[in-house]
Amino acid sequence: MRIKDYGEMNLQDLDVMREIGSIGTGHAATALSQMLQKEVRITIPQVKILGYDEAIEAIGGNIEQIVGATLVKMDGDINGLMLFLFNLEFANTIFDKMMGMSYAGFEQMDTMAHSALTEIGNIIICSYVNAFTELVDMHIGLSVPSAAVNMLGAILTVPIAEYGYETDKLMYCNADFVIDGKTYNDWLLMLPDIASLNRILEKLGVS
Repeated sequence: MRIKDYGEMNLQDLDVMREIGSIGTGHAATALSQMLQKEVRITIPQVKILGYDEAIEAIGGNIEQIVGATLVKMDGDINGLMLFLFNLEFANTIFDKMMGMSYAGFEQMDTMAHSALTEIGNIIICSYVNAFTELVDMHIGLSVPSAAVNMLGAILTVPIAEYGYETDKLMYCNADFVIDGKTYNDWLLMLPDIASLNRILEKLGVS
């Protein structure tokens, strides 16, 4: 049965997307490990279908919280968005390892930090998508990444504005990175359009 909204996904559909998330975030952790030259592990992935307010709550509960984000658009066999959100502590850990610098807030970041934010998010997203394409045997093209620093509420309006005509739900994927024994929060929103989501589920034999 073809679904018409993210909210129609059943437990089997979510289990399949969780397995994809596990493989994708595992590849992202490997790429991050190579970048930092140290072991990076992940926590057990979660995949949830959340409304806008629920996503705000899951990510921190503060609509005015300033976050960094990297956005990449998907096309080809799958159309949609990939949005990676940075916690400041996680971003500073990466900046410290790469550039020997840290920042009191995202607002204080200079051009170099913004470029690093874009590149780090892009590497994580590309690693995730590459693992995903191998699993489902589909071609996915990725746009040039863009990064933004803004309030969480404003960042999350981007996918809602893009696909609000199809669904008011977001696919929230979460597997925190563990570096030097410390767990760092991060969030990935994978948002294929509804036609693409149906193709993924059909390809994997669950729809």
